Amino acid sequence: MLQQTTVTAVLPYYERFVSRFPDLAALAAAPLEDVLAAWAGLGYYARARNLHACARAVAAMGGFPRDAARLRTLPGIGPYTATAIAAIAFGVPGVPIDGNVERVAARVAAVTAPLPGAKPAVRAAAEALGEADAARARPSDFAQALFDLGATICTPATPACTLCPWRDGCAARRLGLAAELPRKAPKAARPARFGAHFWLTDAAGQVLLRRRPPTGLLGGMIELPGTEWRAAPWPAAEALTQAPMPAAWRPAGQVRHGFTHFTLTLDVYAAAVPEIAAPGLLRPVAGLREEALASVMRKCVALLAAG
Repeated sequence: MLQQTTVTAVLPYYERFVSRFPDLAALAAAPLEDVLAAWAGLGYYARARNLHACARAVAAMGGFPRDAARLRTLPGIGPYTATAIAAIAFGVPGVPIDGNVERVAARVAAVTAPLPGAKPAVRAAAEALGEADAARARPSDFAQALFDLGATICTPATPACTLCPWRDGCAARRLGLAAELPRKAPKAARPARFGAHFWLTDAAGQVLLRRRPPTGLLGGMIELPGTEWRAAPWPAAEALTQAPMPAAWRPAGQVRHGFTHFTLTLDVYAAAVPEIAAPGLLRPVAGLREEALASVMRKCVALLAAG
């Protein structure tokens, strides 16, 4: 959960998640739809799909592999996660390189080239830290200490260098560059995409939903029916040709949402009919909180609730 998300944002989700799926067997046995519903709002939903697939794979194996190479064969586990599990859980020497560790290594070695191009140099600097006798003797403690050093002392904007146990060996501190590193190349502007989605309710208090394809962006999540998301805005006349069924559609407002690689603007249309005669999932409006709605779709629902 902490990949791409802050601790503060994760805590309530984590508590609900482990209450609902208290152990690996419970997670492996759960339907994917339940896992996605518990994850809804955290974003990056491939993480939830991979977590579920990983639980099933580990359950089938009878337990976790105990080395980084075999851990990397599990769904959703890459180099960082594999090294972290191997070091912390099984005492295998290694340096798990997350953003905090990357920052510490860049400063200790004074890597001044900007990221992401400097990643190989930063990785080499981090791995060199892990060659110390203490790091190899106590891999779990060393990995967690590195995380904590970056999170609490070697912080992004105002590193507390006077409190740092590595201050005497830090090249960036000697050069007066600590607060500037690691440098990052300027981010390219995110492209804009546009779409239209439809809120269709019936006399029984149900709303029409659909499930997105199992792979790709927001894979497996529940959404309001809508158009594709494209580079050009959807004029109302064109958007309404893709409404789920004929009805007295009215503009209900607009939703904006930021994804990692693009920004999204959605026009939302609403209609009420006696009976919904369109394919999809019918769900009670009152129960939408329990559905696996992505954050952008929750914004659409909130817009209709406000209206």
